[in-house]
Amino acid sequence: MEWSALKYDPWFHVVLFQPEIPQNTGNIGRTCVAARCKMWLVKPIGFSLDDYYLRRAGLDYWDDLEWEVVDDWAQLIARLPPRRPYIFTKGGTQLYADVRYERGDIFVFGRESSGLPAELHAEYADRALRVPMYPEVRSLNLANTAAIIVYEAHRQLGLSNLG
Repeated sequence: MEWSALKYDPWFHVVLFQPEIPQNTGNIGRTCVAARCKMWLVKPIGFSLDDYYLRRAGLDYWDDLEWEVVDDWAQLIARLPPRRPYIFTKGGTQLYADVRYERGDIFVFGRESSGLPAELHAEYADRALRVPMYPEVRSLNLANTAAIIVYEAHRQLGLSNLG
């Protein structure tokens, strides 16, 4: 897909690495439309893209979403703009709010059940970010985490009035 063919010029890129839960993907898609992000899905995907729950969570915004499915990490990197991704993990070395985001940044979120693979943790260790939480909580919901990150990046760029 040519950049000029997009419905909107994405402010950020939200990558879901091997997503498993259609409701999370649908909700993240809705956030991407609201915040003008492009959503990328890295296969394998744990549900059908025609899934009722995916469409239900995204409501009638799905047709407005800029999104793309890629076969693997290598294809994703080849298709993305030339920027280094931020990965989000409970074991991240930096807080998400301590980073200065820029337009075009790439935000990578792992599988709901197991996160990102060890090789991505190793490759992007210096760009591993976390959202703080008390130790009693194993993880935050993926859609909530993506929304936190996207809107922090928008806030930093002074895009608080998107409408």
